[in-house]
Amino acid sequence: MKLNPTGVVAAGIGFILAGALGINMAADIPGDNVVLRAMDKITARVSTITVPVGGTVSFGSLKITAKACDKHPPEETPEASAFLDVVEEKPGEAPQPRFDGWMFASSPALSALEHPVYDLWVLDCTSDQPPEAAQPADAEPASEGTPAPTNSSSTESGTSQ
Repeated sequence: MKLNPTGVVAAGIGFILAGALGINMAADIPGDNVVLRAMDKITARVSTITVPVGGTVSFGSLKITAKACDKHPPEETPEASAFLDVVEEKPGEAPQPRFDGWMFASSPALSALEHPVYDLWVLDCTSDQPPEAAQPADAEPASEGTPAPTNSSSTESGTSQ
């Protein structure tokens, strides 16, 4: 395989210009909860599970621990990824590690749980924090005694000014 030096130089110049111009990729948004879809292949039971980051939940004989959850910002291609630790605990047996790594919502087969009974895949990362108010930061709430301002450009008679 022969490399095209022109293409390599062009790519290098592109990366240098992107850095010099301050073009950056937006940072991933960390989530507080991982939303998973779990399936028991024997009973055909499908469940949606929410696991808090740092917490552990059970699904059948699996103990699922979420270690991290990231989501791309809205201006990028949609993607949610979670770092999971999955251990199978059967009564009378030592716990068996079944999965430890990143799972991706857009490509569940890329890094999948290999198990004869259970399937598990990432749906989303969510946050416990409520969305910020759509009100500008410098705006003050109207007091109860004064009417709230309106954005209407009509007079009281209903005609435009």
